[in-house]
Amino acid sequence: MTDTADTALRQQYEAYPYPARDPRDEAKRLILGSPSHLREVDHWIFGARRPAARPLNALMAGGGSGDGTIMLATQMARAGREGRVTWLDRSGAARAVAEARAAARGLQNIVFEEGSILDLPAAGLGPFDYIDCCGVLHHLPDPLAGLKALAGALAPGGGIGLMVYAPHGRTGVYMLQDALRLLAPPAEAPAARVEVAKRLWKQAPETAWLRKNPWITDHIQGGDAGLYDLLLNPRDVAFTVPQLAALVEAAGLTIRTLVEPVRYDPDLYLADPKLRARTALMTPVERAALAEAICGNMGIHIAYCVRADDPAALPDWADPAAVPVLRELDGAAVARGIRPDGTLPVAFDGLRAAIPMPRLAAAILARVDGETSVGAIADALAANGVSREAFARDFAALARQLEALNRLLLTAPT
Repeated sequence: MTDTADTALRQQYEAYPYPARDPRDEAKRLILGSPSHLREVDHWIFGARRPAARPLNALMAGGGSGDGTIMLATQMARAGREGRVTWLDRSGAARAVAEARAAARGLQNIVFEEGSILDLPAAGLGPFDYIDCCGVLHHLPDPLAGLKALAGALAPGGGIGLMVYAPHGRTGVYMLQDALRLLAPPAEAPAARVEVAKRLWKQAPETAWLRKNPWITDHIQGGDAGLYDLLLNPRDVAFTVPQLAALVEAAGLTIRTLVEPVRYDPDLYLADPKLRARTALMTPVERAALAEAICGNMGIHIAYCVRADDPAALPDWADPAAVPVLRELDGAAVARGIRPDGTLPVAFDGLRAAIPMPRLAAAILARVDGETSVGAIADALAANGVSREAFARDFAALARQLEALNRLLLTAPT
């Protein structure tokens, strides 16, 4: 039986490779994000225990126009990390964009393969130490079949980085999708549907919920490809945290972390002790679901997952040989951002919070450079009169708070 939605998806991504990218922009910037940032993969998937010298075999399952592929391959090349990144997608148009971006950077560690992730078991690719599946599962006819195919392609000790849509933060999107199925039926040519969608967005009244949603901007800033993917996509399913957790479990995986972890802690938003007494009785999934429901601004969920029967060890913050690193942050600058009351202000898509920092936070952060070990930082502070006990206490507190922000991580051992 022909899957008309699947046929429409193929046509969409051939007409509008997503996201829209110009290879000439590679000279200006590297797009960074989650999942698949090399620092995050080392930390969350491998527990900062997999040696950096060990070649990394990664798969970008549904690589699209190449954001994740280019990011990870560039980071590996810059760090002198051996291995390769395999781009896999059905779209020849997207492949052309991704290949041009790789060529603009002179990257030699990318392999391009056209095909579906559902065909992985028979494709002869892998096994892979790490698999990225960003923005793909929610477009599949059977997301579980797709995730099982990926899980089956993992090497021992490997893991997966996922991104799926989340419903609450996409308020307004599905209403306009309904409207456009009436105004611009999927059977029409993609270009004609884009024209109708643009006209509808101009005419949509102020009461349209998407006009009140500041966190969704693809239809405004993403060009025709962004508008099509958001409002005209023939198959778009959003997952709540419990639904994502159930999907991951059914595929034989377990969630190592949601990104950023602190966003999924309801106690960040609820100071009332009577409410916290109730959240304390909840499971981790229930707590995350509560945070998702009360915040309302999560348009996606990002998760790092490992096989349930082969979980990697957790990062060991107490190991004096471990080397902490700040992800795209300067320690001294972070230290200067700590308020006089000892809190660090943060913001998540319009939601502001204050994270308490330990007394020695500034002194520790000033010494976090991605090369100095925990033990060496302790030695340096001890030479300035800081007791080992005070350092251990405050470093543990700092690591707990900034790891939850996905900003302080441990590097892969050499």
